Amino acid sequence: MTIKSSVNITTPVKQVIVEDRFWKKYKSIVANEVIPYQWKALNDELPDTEPSHAIENFRIAAGESTGEYYGMVFQDSDVAKWLETVAYSLRDFPNNELEKKADEVIALLGRAQAEDGYLNTYYMLKEPNNRWTNLRDNHELYCAGHFIEAAVAYYETTGKKEFLHIIEKYVNLIDSVFGTEEGKMKGYPGHEEIELALVKLYDVTNNQKYIKLAQYFIEQRGQEPIYFSEEMEKRKTIEKAPTWNDEENVNFGLGYEYQQAHKPVRQQKEAVGHAVRAMYLYIAMADLAAKNGDESLKKTCEILWDNVIKHKMYITAGIGSAVNGEAFTCNHDLPNDSMYCETCASVGLAFWANRMLRLDPNRKYADVLERAIYNGTLSGMDLDGKRFFYVNPLEVNPFQKVRKDQEHVKTERQKWFFCACCPPNLARMIASVEDNVYTQTEDALYTHLYIAGKAQTVLSGHHVELTQAHNYPWEGDIGVTVKVEEPVQFKLALRIPGWCQTASAKVNGQTVSVKELVKGYLVIDRVWQSGDTVTLELDMPIMRMRSNPLVSMNQCQTALQRGPIVYCIEEVDNGSNLAAIRLPKQSEIISQYEPDLLNGVVTLTVDGYRVEPSGELYSPRQEKMIPQKITAIPYYAWCNRAKGEMRVWIYEM
Repeated sequence: MTIKSSVNITTPVKQVIVEDRFWKKYKSIVANEVIPYQWKALNDELPDTEPSHAIENFRIAAGESTGEYYGMVFQDSDVAKWLETVAYSLRDFPNNELEKKADEVIALLGRAQAEDGYLNTYYMLKEPNNRWTNLRDNHELYCAGHFIEAAVAYYETTGKKEFLHIIEKYVNLIDSVFGTEEGKMKGYPGHEEIELALVKLYDVTNNQKYIKLAQYFIEQRGQEPIYFSEEMEKRKTIEKAPTWNDEENVNFGLGYEYQQAHKPVRQQKEAVGHAVRAMYLYIAMADLAAKNGDESLKKTCEILWDNVIKHKMYITAGIGSAVNGEAFTCNHDLPNDSMYCETCASVGLAFWANRMLRLDPNRKYADVLERAIYNGTLSGMDLDGKRFFYVNPLEVNPFQKVRKDQEHVKTERQKWFFCACCPPNLARMIASVEDNVYTQTEDALYTHLYIAGKAQTVLSGHHVELTQAHNYPWEGDIGVTVKVEEPVQFKLALRIPGWCQTASAKVNGQTVSVKELVKGYLVIDRVWQSGDTVTLELDMPIMRMRSNPLVSMNQCQTALQRGPIVYCIEEVDNGSNLAAIRLPKQSEIISQYEPDLLNGVVTLTVDGYRVEPSGELYSPRQEKMIPQKITAIPYYAWCNRAKGEMRVWIYEM
């Protein structure tokens, strides 16, 4: 297969240093709190939490400890994501002791690895004779994918190749097992992940075997006969083979839509099934479309994107509205109190938006990327980095604790989870947030996110340094400074966010028109000299956001948004029974930066009302309104002061 590029493809800018007050704080928390905390979790050193046993599983597999496998079938992936987070964190916070610890874990992986390259502790310890017999349920290739991602990240940061060599040995084994050639298995993973990871491995090795294997897994998915049905029949011949559920009504009753394996990927027009699996599949499809200049695959990605964003995404960028299967449901089914909105799903959405921007630098992708990283992902962790949400509700009310159908909704963050995929996934996203800021062509630099710091790259054959300075996301005044060794012509494309109704720009103090945008970007094409400055003023009005009328559960309600930040109201500020609060349509909403609240946030306050309770269950009398000041805080920061009710959508009057 020939790898070819399209003229529209942009590539990520790798040399980016974050100096942003908002994100530097989060990255510091990941480096100093989350990574050590999760290391304790992986080693079962956290009191009163679910044990992980993940490191111990590898010690047992290496013959250095005794005991039985413990954990989910994908427990290995927690170790992989921890290593990947360490790799990203070492960019900003060099730490010899942490790097040594990571090296020791990598060496343990090498000692645990089978002679033929196989590396999966569940099968090595629990089902040693049943490799590749349950791709649908047991996450072998998923775990392999996370280890590939970790190995690539560690190599890119440290230059060390031991981890890469361990994983290449494993991938070469996988390549010898799967494919369309005679004698190979025609399978593919039940939980997508390895596909996107193989593209990353290709990027650092230039070994076309890996991109071909990624292409195979993508193209084989959903082909008739469905591989998982054949695999299920074969399992019936295996004595005492543990399985999740081998009845015909598998996958939470969702059929093979659960794994997006119900039809070939190019025929898929609607996002279905498990939301995280879908995101990882779509990421890989976008990656391959970029690598191969595949317009058909690109078009499929665009159709699926529109389905998710226009019909199935919450205002917080949460996705996956059903607890059953952690899955998408039908269009506009977006309940706020029974939803799922797994943290991993919003992280996956951010990663997918990142890839779509490489295919097409279009504001519609960057707007969603921004919405996800500031709202639906960050809500998954408290401000100390020690407690986590798996499920991210948009409403917490008194009834959830007694409703069986909503027992998945936790009203406060947990220390850890038996199924602990979300905390390390969020950590690796925060640690690598700079990878989302810029993409480029040979002569154009696209600024997708406003995160203060420095970027270094080569444009039009010359070294260029770009510095962002601002107090985003609380203020919309953006300063950009260009540094070059000699004058050089290139295009600087600055995103004007979709939420911004009024913007202005100046170059070296001279006004530049923002009327003519290219896919939502202000493109400044000029000969740049060292010291040139661009100032961008993005108006940040407080917006009352309303749902499409087809989202029936949000009718007569509004959500508050300022800049990229979505707000909510909490019981700690507004009292209980938040459903009784009414927001007058004409009330003036006041914003105020409060440096000592929730690590520094802008709060919103407005004069509103509360419906006074009646002594009767039903009555024809008019509701009595009591004046009340309403206070809203950023959604991502809720449940950091006191446990209680919370709402994103507020009734208007």
